[in-house]
Amino acid sequence: MDKLVPCSVRLSKIAQKSGCDVLCVIDRKVPAELAAQFNELRSFDKGFDSSVSCFKSEKLDIPVVYAPVPELTDYDDVRSYQKAARESLKRAIKGGFKSPLLVVPNNSRFAQTELCTVLGALEGLYVPIQLREDVPEKKSLISNLSLFIDNPRAEDIIREALVLESGRFVARDIGVGDPERMAPPRVEEYLKPLLSNLKVTVISDVDTITKEYPLFAAVNRAANAVDRHRGRIIFAEYVPPKPARKTLMLVGKGVTYDTGGADIKAGGVMAGMSRDKCGAAAVAGFMQIVSELKPDDIHVIGAMSLVRNSVGEECYVADEMIKSRSGVRIRIGNTDAEGRMCMADVLCRMKELAVEGNLPDPHLFTIATLTGHAWLSAGEGQSIIVDNSVAQLDDHARKLQTAGQCFGEPFEVSVLRRCDFDANDPKTIGEDLVQANNAPSVKTPRGHQMPAAFMIKAAGLDKYGVESPTPLKYTHLDIAGSAGEYPFMPTAAPIVALVKTHLLN
Repeated sequence: MDKLVPCSVRLSKIAQKSGCDVLCVIDRKVPAELAAQFNELRSFDKGFDSSVSCFKSEKLDIPVVYAPVPELTDYDDVRSYQKAARESLKRAIKGGFKSPLLVVPNNSRFAQTELCTVLGALEGLYVPIQLREDVPEKKSLISNLSLFIDNPRAEDIIREALVLESGRFVARDIGVGDPERMAPPRVEEYLKPLLSNLKVTVISDVDTITKEYPLFAAVNRAANAVDRHRGRIIFAEYVPPKPARKTLMLVGKGVTYDTGGADIKAGGVMAGMSRDKCGAAAVAGFMQIVSELKPDDIHVIGAMSLVRNSVGEECYVADEMIKSRSGVRIRIGNTDAEGRMCMADVLCRMKELAVEGNLPDPHLFTIATLTGHAWLSAGEGQSIIVDNSVAQLDDHARKLQTAGQCFGEPFEVSVLRRCDFDANDPKTIGEDLVQANNAPSVKTPRGHQMPAAFMIKAAGLDKYGVESPTPLKYTHLDIAGSAGEYPFMPTAAPIVALVKTHLLN
């Protein structure tokens, strides 16, 4: 109890000084001035610690919202605190309060409890871009948020949370935007001013795309007939002030709407397919954080493959033979496997930049809401990591998984095997690679590993393995289970884990 007394005294003063109109509490270990009332409420309400409640603290003379963290088991993680923070603010907003003060707890079991709690709160305050633009008076859910963090590093925690949230905010904006608001040209329009201190290159000319990114061009073919839907490949580059010690090269799937193409999605499953751009959204958010942090010695190139997989007389179809940028002859098996198509040539370009530029310690990534198989395998809320042989030698997947566990963006680790490459082998004379079979990924064995193997072969990365003179690290992140499906907000995963692993290690 001795430790609670000074905390409660400061809390009383901070509550008065902050001008807050409601106190948000999520931890069962409450400040001393609230302890007696909490115990009294527990004495007659057995559900007090398992549901959100709102009442007035007579001692502090202020309303209190209590959104309790559940009783933790051995298998819970820090997301319990993030969710409780979101729920507390949701209830405060529903109650009509405009200036909440969130009491941020700590927990020795989770080293990043405070930072993750603040991130959870900020996530709960997000307002979708179209509502902000269409109804300006609703652009903010509250007037201001105050935070009480009983930690000498409180200012650093808040500062870091705001930097991370700046990238997550960008990712949510792109991810949540409907197929027209975040069509490829409008994503370009949105990003250019945000990333103005980076080198931004936009490839939109259809002849250039057809010649240099033929797999992307195939997906773009039907959409290209409509000006406002035409594809974009956006590169954003950060060059550090000091000689780089490593290079990060990220490619994001940005399918702004996925009809399935000629292999059309049937049975009402097109609803929510505007979220198929969350991989590119994550890359955009990552680059926003890079532009804020300005690392001294890390070179970063992000690429967003933005395309609409439309259906029509110009759409690409199964059985077409298309030669990739790397010169691989690919037979199309299923036009709904468009994500690997729109990223493979861009990944090839990243490979060329790494090799031709002799870039220091390059690590290539693809990030995508790629397969239903990933969602089925990992479950809702978890991403999947697939490292190539070179990244495996660096134990990269385990490092990223550890960061994800600490910061509320958990990963499952999958391993590439020979059978994943064999599945893409040619089936007849004249083809080098088969893009996909004609079954949904959820009905395909190893349905999320196989696309990673395809991209390695299609981009020519198979020639840069462990035994090559220039081994290249490559990691595929399938975020189908973690990106956030309609009607829920995009999560912006896995930005925080990537930043913590590769920028703030």
